[in-house]
Amino acid sequence: MNAPPLKILLVEDHSLCRSGLTDLLTQRAGMQVSATGNPDQVPVLLRELQPDLMVLDLRMPTIDGFTLLRQLRASGHQTPALILTMSDAQDDLAAALRLGVKGYLLKDMEPEDVIAAIGRAARGELVVAPSLMLKLAQMLETGRGGPPQDVLGSLTERERQILEHLARGESNKTIARALDISHDTVKLHVRHILAKLNLSSRVEAAVFAVEARAAAGSGPR
Repeated sequence: MNAPPLKILLVEDHSLCRSGLTDLLTQRAGMQVSATGNPDQVPVLLRELQPDLMVLDLRMPTIDGFTLLRQLRASGHQTPALILTMSDAQDDLAAALRLGVKGYLLKDMEPEDVIAAIGRAARGELVVAPSLMLKLAQMLETGRGGPPQDVLGSLTERERQILEHLARGESNKTIARALDISHDTVKLHVRHILAKLNLSSRVEAAVFAVEARAAAGSGPR
């Protein structure tokens, strides 16, 4: 039996962006999307729709996404949220993560990458724009030092290759094409990587790879 379509609530004040993203998610990914440009409607829509994920713009005329999310959490709404924004500021990324968002994506990402990341976030995975991985690694590295280099020795050559692709924020499908292996094989390798490095998500693996690259002066070999 096929799983029901993911339900997404899109909160975006720009009508063109709102319409375009709605079309992408419904037509290409088969998601069920409800969209609004009015933040005041969000509490009612959350109660009525019970979405799997709320995708929030960060800069809106009447309220910013962070303030809206704080208000929603204070009033008892716990729907997972993802920020989709033009801001690549480290402070904004840090604020979003402190609020417990499931993702932080940039509007200049490729449409297919945005679709894939929203799908992963709706299924519970933490996703971050690939171009922000270094900033995320720098944030997490503060006060703890880089990752132990000898841990990489537990990975096979293929797992190291896949870890480097994860550091670039690539999807399993993209990695499979690049390495000429099956999608299922990539999924299996990713599970092994997470287990060996004692990590819980692809984002953590990507951050680990960025930190290791910075410490060694090059990517995993």
